[in-house]
Amino acid sequence: MKKNNKISAFEEKEGIHLTDVSNEASIAKIKNFRKRQPSVASLIQGIRDGDKTALSRAITLVESKNKTHLVQANQIIEACIADKKNTLRIGITGVPGVGKSTFIEVLGKYLTNQGKKVAVLAVDPTSSLSKGSILGDKTRMEVLVRDENAFIRPSPSEDSLGGVARKTRESIILCEAAHFDVILIETVGVGQSETAVHGMVDFFLLLKLAGAGDELQGIKRGIMEMTDTIVINKADGKNKQAANLAKIEFTRALHFYPPKENGWVPKVLQCSALENEGISEVWQTILNFKDATADAIYDKRKYQNKFWLLQTIEDNLKMQFYEDTAIQQQLEQLTTLVMNAKVSPFVAAEQLLALHQKKLK
Repeated sequence: MKKNNKISAFEEKEGIHLTDVSNEASIAKIKNFRKRQPSVASLIQGIRDGDKTALSRAITLVESKNKTHLVQANQIIEACIADKKNTLRIGITGVPGVGKSTFIEVLGKYLTNQGKKVAVLAVDPTSSLSKGSILGDKTRMEVLVRDENAFIRPSPSEDSLGGVARKTRESIILCEAAHFDVILIETVGVGQSETAVHGMVDFFLLLKLAGAGDELQGIKRGIMEMTDTIVINKADGKNKQAANLAKIEFTRALHFYPPKENGWVPKVLQCSALENEGISEVWQTILNFKDATADAIYDKRKYQNKFWLLQTIEDNLKMQFYEDTAIQQQLEQLTTLVMNAKVSPFVAAEQLLALHQKKLK
């Protein structure tokens, strides 16, 4: 049932209709529906069958901080990681306002129109004050979200460095097991190191704006060294001339960087996501990259797996440290002393680490 051409939140849940919520029995039905959690085996099978509902539920388990959910998530990932896959992982970054969401939606539609299955792992920036998500990519990609061959999963960035959600790595594995051909990973793009997303993808795309005052000075050397292609977005109308000048400047700048180990020479392209112009050229460049660096991509993924191993160890050690109740109590006391210059931060850290190590013995 529809009202004002908008789909009710109830209608998005399979088996629940707006007409069913008129009495207490129906409300109880909804609650029971929400409580039902499929088994790990059924979720694994659902993912392999391309069931987007199963995929969403599995990612929810992955993102959960509940220890029971963590065990289930690990079982699902372990089963899915060995599945053969030929997915192309593309990281897309750029400052807020550059048009990442519009670009991703247009590129995604271009690919689904060619019969490809596209997954979008869009990181929703989290407010440092309220801890709530800010943008909501599903509401900004209204066309793509209705595409049967597309899957969009916004995840809160929380306090994650690198501009990607903490569990993006695991989500990639699940999307690949669900037979998606292309995975687009959007970063927050608010100044953090983009090394994290570069360590997850095959192709790294940097979106830029012409005439925004950051043609050269505002570009970080690290991002320039990592990028495989720079795309100047919003190259239309009055911005066209500025985009042409920006393309020349970026092309010159790229010549000052050492050549990439895989032999690829980064390109500078223009597009207008709003006018749907230049998207095919961007995709063709990505395909050219894939063909030219196929062996390098294979080797890169092996090193990415090693990086994920070490990163997961660090994340788990950090989580165990801060979840320790004794550490929490001591940390609160030492923090007060450090803030009042009664104890140095270095001595306080040594005391906390020594306490944690003592408890591990």
